[in-house]
Amino acid sequence: MPEVHLNVEWPDGRNTVLYSPSTVILNYLQPGQSLAVAELTSRGTEALRLASERVRARYGFACTRTDEEERQLLHTAAAYADDQLVRISAQ
Repeated sequence: MPEVHLNVEWPDGRNTVLYSPSTVILNYLQPGQSLAVAELTSRGTEALRLASERVRARYGFACTRTDEEERQLLHTAAAYADDQLVRISAQ
C-alpha cells in the first residue's frame, strides 16, 4: 500500500507530520487545504480508521501506527480552539 505523509501547519506555526498507510486519507485531507481544527480532527480520525481497515483487509491485521497517529493528532489539536485554522501540505 502506498504510504502518505502530510504536513500539518498549526495556528501557531508549529508543523507536524500526519502519516497514513493508505492514500484513502487524500479523500479526506488534501494538500493546499485550510481547515478548522475541529474539521481536521473529524476528517483525520475517520480517514486514519479507514486506512487501518484497508490494511486489515489486505494483510489480515489492522495498522497499529494509525492508532498512534490518531492519538497524536487529537493531543496536538487539543491545544487549539476548534475554529482556528490549520493548513495541510504535501511533505
